[in-house]
Amino acid sequence: MTTTPGLHRRRMLAAVMSAVLVLGAVACGDDGGDDQGLAQAGANGIDDGSKLTLWTRAPLEKQAKLLVEAYNAGHRNKIELTVVPNDDYVAKVGAAAGSDNLPDLFAADIVYVPNWVSQGLFRDLTTNIDGLGFKDAVNKGHLAAGTRDGREHVLPFVLDLSMLFWNKKLFTEAGLDPEKAPASLTEYATAAKAVQAIGKDGVYGTATGLNCGGCLAFTWFPSIWAAGGEVLGTDGTTSDLAGDTAQQVFRTWAELWRSGAVLPSSAGETGPTWTAAFTEGKVGLMFYPATLLSSTPFDVGVAGIPGPDGGASTFVGGDGIGVSKDSRKSAQAWNFLNWMMSEQAQVEVLAKNKDVVSRADLANNRYAAQDPRLVTINQVAGRGDTPVALNFQQAFNAPGSPWLALVRSQVLQGGGDIRKQNDQITAVLKQ
Repeated sequence: MTTTPGLHRRRMLAAVMSAVLVLGAVACGDDGGDDQGLAQAGANGIDDGSKLTLWTRAPLEKQAKLLVEAYNAGHRNKIELTVVPNDDYVAKVGAAAGSDNLPDLFAADIVYVPNWVSQGLFRDLTTNIDGLGFKDAVNKGHLAAGTRDGREHVLPFVLDLSMLFWNKKLFTEAGLDPEKAPASLTEYATAAKAVQAIGKDGVYGTATGLNCGGCLAFTWFPSIWAAGGEVLGTDGTTSDLAGDTAQQVFRTWAELWRSGAVLPSSAGETGPTWTAAFTEGKVGLMFYPATLLSSTPFDVGVAGIPGPDGGASTFVGGDGIGVSKDSRKSAQAWNFLNWMMSEQAQVEVLAKNKDVVSRADLANNRYAAQDPRLVTINQVAGRGDTPVALNFQQAFNAPGSPWLALVRSQVLQGGGDIRKQNDQITAVLKQ
């Protein structure tokens, strides 16, 4: 969703299933490759003029180019960046993994990381990551997603958080305080209806992606977390989406839909254009990707996503990155990763571009200080979560997923047996 979450493409399920078939054979064939190079890389890795390859998916193209260009300008090593269309990324990674032809470095949507780690696609970076003096400040959700059996495999590449954005101009026209965020999901619904009541042609109170499982996980899970609830069991194989808090969230959105305050096209939105109406100034407020702050062309307020009665949280999405199983230049690849986590890269590349830093100790940097919204985003990042489940894609993001069926039933169709629907999500998580 990267997120945007990047969790919501029409062809993704077929790509994932074909890739899984390929990846299933990969773990058994991993020969250990260049792990010794990593072990001998030292704190900074090796910068000896090597040529490295890096793959990323298209939603993170801007940030990836900024990081690669900055690294190449200051190092003897040079990285060749390949940007892959989001729809094609999983299949491309699967095919490359099956033919032992992955690039030296590759990024992965954080919800795919646990599965790809379990398949042996990433090198073990435990010694290198544990050697970082600031490890305790590195985003814990991303580290957890890349950890298997106590061994760490990825670092955060680009964080994308789901946040509450509101259009200050429309808030003013609706008689709302443009400097004050709705403090609860109840207040959120009230504000959406107030914007709707303006009666402005083509303007709606709020919008979402009601046919996009990834969009909904990215933006609705935080309302449950903000209230102290959970969406998954501790091992990622059970769903907790039939609880009281989750049902409050669904009821609020169902009532918003019935009131007419939700952009009508939200019902069929599968993901590619789910943020477009807000960016065009036609929506009062919505849960929105933080990475789009720098490209939103009008004055917006930003806050964490509230629960039914208050609190704030966020889905810590985006991509993790690691050294591939096929790299024979792992010490050089670590040199990039080590630099990527440095203050120079986090602040002078990412924060300067109004992106979220991956280190909590750099949250109040000099660029964030110039824009209080960035400070808010960085602070909420520490209160967010990243769900970890091997079958997250099939359970939540895929077209026709049981999560999507649950939401559409509860919000658009007026109900259904939520406990049975929740059990159907669990059944997929346990596969």
